Amino acid sequence: MSDPQARPNRLPWPPFIYLAAIAASLFAHIFFPLPWIGAPLSDILFAVGWLAVAATIALEYTAMRTLVRARTTIMPNRPSEHLVTSGPFSFTRNPIYLGNTLLMIGIALISGIAWFLPLALIAAFATQKLAIEREERHLHARFGKRYNDYARRVRRWI
Repeated sequence: MSDPQARPNRLPWPPFIYLAAIAASLFAHIFFPLPWIGAPLSDILFAVGWLAVAATIALEYTAMRTLVRARTTIMPNRPSEHLVTSGPFSFTRNPIYLGNTLLMIGIALISGIAWFLPLALIAAFATQKLAIEREERHLHARFGKRYNDYARRVRRWI
């Protein structure tokens, strides 16, 4: 791996990971459909799914706006110019990745495609291993004690 202070990754893994998980969910549903919960619980889950999608939009929009205002990159493969600890970054160190996972869960609840649930968790795990852990090394190398103090105060996910 390259110098962690220069940049966290060569590729922006998370978008690829979540798109692959969505594609795999759809593919698996077509060829190996899983049963889904029947009414009336499915109606409640449908509504909860839309709330999850709305929460995702709010979370990701606010996180991206916070990064832009801090004049640092949104791209996970570029170096961070500033340590952002405000907005949604005050309660999760990875609000965009949390939003991506929440979006997949919301889609599962809306569509009734059960494959989205385990693949959301697999995508979150892959994101942690391929991106988050490398981003954390990058942030530690760039910001040292400030990042360590922040990481002790704020959880990685929720």
